[in-house]
Amino acid sequence: MTMPPFHLAFPVDDIPAARRFYGEVMGCREGRSAEDWVDFDFYGHQIVAHKVKRAGDADAGANPVDGHDVPVPHFGVVLSMTEWQALADRLEGKVDFAIEPHIRFKGEPGEQATMFFRDPSGNALEIKAFADPARIFAI
Repeated sequence: MTMPPFHLAFPVDDIPAARRFYGEVMGCREGRSAEDWVDFDFYGHQIVAHKVKRAGDADAGANPVDGHDVPVPHFGVVLSMTEWQALADRLEGKVDFAIEPHIRFKGEPGEQATMFFRDPSGNALEIKAFADPARIFAI
């Protein structure tokens, strides 16, 4: 099954900082843009950084998941384990991890690699990969 790309518009308070973070740090190709917004190709999905006066709230909330306080709200992408590890290695020293790259739910149906970090505007991102991609929705 081919999954259609999703579209996500999110707030940022600094377009040049968003361009550096999503373009240079995350490696996303830039698409269309204007003075107050910019499109990025986020692993085949369209995300759009929109300039607002006040962006992400680093203290918006969190939920406990497998011994970690997961930032809420957050967005991200599910990669292959190889892609996930390559990105984790590339981000080392370039982002402050809210939750360091690790494997959670070890030995369970939903075993996954995960990492959380914030963009320069405070938006939380989760990048994950499943030990068995066919079990992404396993209970």
